[in-house]
Amino acid sequence: MNDLAAALEVVGARWALLIVGRLLDGPQRYGDLHRDLGVPTNILATRLRELEAAGVLTRLPLKHNTRAYALTDRGLALRAAIQALEHWGRSPS
Repeated sequence: MNDLAAALEVVGARWALLIVGRLLDGPQRYGDLHRDLGVPTNILATRLRELEAAGVLTRLPLKHNTRAYALTDRGLALRAAIQALEHWGRSPS
């Protein structure tokens, strides 16, 4: 498997990069991610588990048995790629 294919195994699933992009702004609670991204709850839960298992994000304990999600160093390393995709998306076709 080449490096691009390996990367897409981790972040290529629908919604994965949008979740990572949102977490670049800082830790977010599940409900905030759901509301801000509009991702269906079952898919959000699955993507969060997959990204956590891949070492891209981690869960942070908060008060009252709630949790937030934050990027790890591996997740933060995606910043340049996400910014490049955002720039590409703004470019006229």
